[in-house]
Amino acid sequence: MKIAIAHDYLIQMGGAERVVEVFHHMYPEAPIYTTVFNGSRLTENLKDADIRASWLQKIPGVKSNFKNVLPLYPMAIKDLDFSGFDIVLSSSSAFMKSIQVPKHTFHLCYCHTPMRFAWDYDTYMERQSNSGLFKRVLKLYMQQLKMWDQRTSKNVNQFVANSSVVKTRIRNYYHRDADVIFPPINTSRFSSSSSIGDYYLIVSRLVSYKRIDLAVEAFNRNGLKLYIVGDGPDRKRLEGMAKGNVSFLGRLEDEQVTGLMAQCRAFIFPGEEDFGITPLEANAAGRPVIAYQAGGALDTIVPHVNGVFFKRQEVEDLLEAIQEVERYPWDIGGIINHARKFDEGAFRVRFKQYVEQAYVNFLKGG
Repeated sequence: MKIAIAHDYLIQMGGAERVVEVFHHMYPEAPIYTTVFNGSRLTENLKDADIRASWLQKIPGVKSNFKNVLPLYPMAIKDLDFSGFDIVLSSSSAFMKSIQVPKHTFHLCYCHTPMRFAWDYDTYMERQSNSGLFKRVLKLYMQQLKMWDQRTSKNVNQFVANSSVVKTRIRNYYHRDADVIFPPINTSRFSSSSSIGDYYLIVSRLVSYKRIDLAVEAFNRNGLKLYIVGDGPDRKRLEGMAKGNVSFLGRLEDEQVTGLMAQCRAFIFPGEEDFGITPLEANAAGRPVIAYQAGGALDTIVPHVNGVFFKRQEVEDLLEAIQEVERYPWDIGGIINHARKFDEGAFRVRFKQYVEQAYVNFLKGG
């Protein structure tokens, strides 16, 4: 079988891009189609990949301003040519699920979520600093984009959701069914530590919908140390509101992050995510997670096994959860064993079998 991989854009390395890494490991000969990529940001695991970008790649400055060309993405993916492939695996939280493939080609979409910036626009933009006029104009465009997104969902032969909440969104927005296969975690990267530090940890892109501000406000109040790893457009605002006990460490190498995870008191996960790989990575290092009780965390956090929930995105609720995680006698071995259920090796076996069976059904017309 001749296979191609398609991913929205390879600009920032997050959880979805980790999935692409695993796809590349599973199918090393498969080219990776994308709209635009930043070679300097690619992880080592993708350096040898055959990456084929759309014409957006040629636009000056697009790598640092890829969100500013939003209306061009539907046109860019329309020009991608998938002739000659038996299977196309799209990894999508935005546009790539809408690619057009030949009639004889099987298109399986591993959906991280239907595009949140369109379907949940108000939440996504709630804390953005753009002008009111800009937000209103953009909202009108999003109405058109939602109709396009819904219409082009028919270009997918089979959806696979990365979590239960994403399965529900696919049903609600696209009126399609989807099976759930949780994303892979490379648990072998992590190990526990006998020495636990005096800090809590966040590893995240710094964008407003991830609610890092909630954690900053909570730690401003309790005075405990909080390390925030990552960068993004919300960093300046967050730094402006943070007290001295909250440290912004920027982007770090994987080895540095694994070290911080192993020695943190707990990992803070304050936003509603589609799945959330980083909490399970912290679990793989033996550390508990404090998570907002929504989204993908509902699939991964078991109270008093690998973490605790807080029910409302309110400072008081998060502060109570921090106190709870401090009081509880955590079983490090139990936390690690829980993370191993999501290990990359198990994902590879299950996903490969799923793709092969789904392709057989496609050929049979099922």
